[in-house]
Amino acid sequence: LTGVLDDCLCDIESIDDFNTFKIFPKIQKLQERDYFRYYKVNLKRPCPFWADDGHCSIKDCHVEPCPESKIPVGIKAGSSNKYSKAANNSKELEDCEQANKLGAVNSTLSNQSKEAFIDWARYDDSQDHFCELDDERSPDAQYVDLLLNPERYTGYKGPSAWRVWNSIYEENCFKPRSVYRPLNPLAPSRGESFYTWLEGLCLEKRVFYKLISGLHASINLHLCANYLLEETWGKPRWGPNVKEFTRRFDPSETKGEGPRRLKNLYFLYLIELRALSKVAPYFERAVVDLYTGNGHEDAESKALLLDIFRDTKSFHMHFDEKSMFAGDKKGAKSLKEEFRLHFKNISRIMDCVGCDKCRLWGKLQTQGLGTALKILFSEKEIQSLPENSPSKGFQLTRQEIVALVNAFGR
Repeated sequence: LTGVLDDCLCDIESIDDFNTFKIFPKIQKLQERDYFRYYKVNLKRPCPFWADDGHCSIKDCHVEPCPESKIPVGIKAGSSNKYSKAANNSKELEDCEQANKLGAVNSTLSNQSKEAFIDWARYDDSQDHFCELDDERSPDAQYVDLLLNPERYTGYKGPSAWRVWNSIYEENCFKPRSVYRPLNPLAPSRGESFYTWLEGLCLEKRVFYKLISGLHASINLHLCANYLLEETWGKPRWGPNVKEFTRRFDPSETKGEGPRRLKNLYFLYLIELRALSKVAPYFERAVVDLYTGNGHEDAESKALLLDIFRDTKSFHMHFDEKSMFAGDKKGAKSLKEEFRLHFKNISRIMDCVGCDKCRLWGKLQTQGLGTALKILFSEKEIQSLPENSPSKGFQLTRQEIVALVNAFGR
């Protein structure tokens, strides 16, 4: 890919340089810090739109939570009187280790994490969410260590996976029924041309489509980059699968569609980058602490995060969201609300993903993008934050912060 992206004054080479040399090494380090590596997620929420028929039985999709007795006390919603001191019999331990070996979602946690979770368990709510948030108090919500559960190809594909993406594009991208996105295997005969329709949309709705396409491209790239290449004697070997990448992104194999998908990925990067630079004042206040209970580590994490914010501000070709929702107040308000509801719906569709590991990363990246949108639409509130007290007008939960950083990191 080369050249300028549509809908912004930015070229791909500049983004590549900026990301490779400035952002990526730092964000990778940040994702390894305790505050950002634990994400609380409910993988048992039922699909609200159709009967859950496509559950993946492949072992690498599977999430096998460790037995109750192995989970640190602090995780259980911070209530220390809820746990039983059941004996850790060796059978449970073996089951747990076996599950981890199989590439299941590994939910064991280290002892030093315990204390931190007690503090994180305070539940905070806000009316301005772009995502359907998991109820952190639900008995089904559990902390997952993202470093132990990398996003990769698990074998989850076919009609069930297609149905999820189809539902996202067909029902939530402001699209008329007569227009089908290119190469959609579920589309009937061709109606109105897709790109004529897309170019005819207002900027906001065009941006929405590109963000979803960018998210799709991003997830597909992760699967190509970390693919189960072979399994010999029960030992899996993971690595980049060039053939799979070509199948999804090469112009000649995708009728020219691949490069468009990749451009939308760059567009998604710019939107999330913009959100990071806009939210900096929220974190620059002394009252905001990335609290894990380890004072030294917390200070280092915050310093690294502020360093990344400084870098994002040094980038000269930001997407300018001021051109969005800039019409008359009433129209802009209803369009923003429509945007929010469409996006919230997409976050609910993630509960229909039949592979738990894919669901985990789908939910995390959707919530990260939802948080970015929330930030971009809250500029006034962020600018008027009080220096030394928690804000009423704009607030981020720990979940949103973790999702935002990890989604951008992906």
